[in-house]
Amino acid sequence: MARKLHVAIIMDGNGRWASERGWPRLEGHRRGAATLRAIAEAAPGLGVGELTVYAFSSDNWKRPAEEVSGLMRLFAGYLESETRRCVEHGIRLRVEGRRDRLEAPLAAAIGRSEDSTAGGKRMTLRLAVDYSSRHAIAEAARRGKTPGAVPDVDLMIRTAGEQRLSDFLLWESAYAEFWFTRKTWPEFSVPDLELAISEFRLRVRKFGAIPAPHETRALDLDPRRDPLAAIAADS
Repeated sequence: MARKLHVAIIMDGNGRWASERGWPRLEGHRRGAATLRAIAEAAPGLGVGELTVYAFSSDNWKRPAEEVSGLMRLFAGYLESETRRCVEHGIRLRVEGRRDRLEAPLAAAIGRSEDSTAGGKRMTLRLAVDYSSRHAIAEAARRGKTPGAVPDVDLMIRTAGEQRLSDFLLWESAYAEFWFTRKTWPEFSVPDLELAISEFRLRVRKFGAIPAPHETRALDLDPRRDPLAAIAADS
C-alpha cells in the first residue's frame, strides 16, 4: 500500500473568479469554501493523509478592512458548519498560524473545533490562518528549536496560474513536488486533485541521491489538460 501523502494547497484566485463575473470578491471566497469541502472529503480516498491549505496569510491583513472582516466571518461559519462533517468523515481539523491577532470568539471556536475532531483518523486537515512561514521559522529559532508542527509536504498545489510559495510552508516544502494550474480555486475540482496526485506518483523523488536504474521520470505534460503544461513543454 502506498504511503499516505501530505498535500498542501495555495487556494488562489477566489477574488479574481468573482470579479470576472461582476460579483463581490467575498462571493468568490464563499465558492472557495465549497470547493474546500469537496476536496477535503474526497482527499482521503485518494491516499491523502495530511491536507494543509493556505486560508489566510499574515500578509492578507493588508487587504481592505471590509474584505478581511468578511473573510473572518466566513471562517467562523466554516468552523461551525464543517466541524460536524469532519467528525462524520473521520477528519481531524487543525489550525496553524497566530491566534493572538484573531478575535477571542473566533480563537475559542477554533479550539472547540480542534477538540471536537481530535479523534479523526482518516486525514488531518490543516487550515493556515494568519500564517507566515517566516514567522514560524523565526519563532522556532528563537526558542532554539526547528519548525516541526507540520510534517514535510509531498505535493504542493497552487491554483490561478501563480508559481510561488508566498511564505507558505517554506521549511516543510524543501523536497516538495509542485503542481500548478491556471484554474482558480472555485474552479478546482476533485478530478483536478486526482490528476495532480497521479502525475505526482509518476515523478522520481531522489532527495539528493541517485535513483535506481529501473526508476524513470515520466511527467505527463499534455497541454490539453492544463495550459501551464504547454508552457513547460515549450521551454
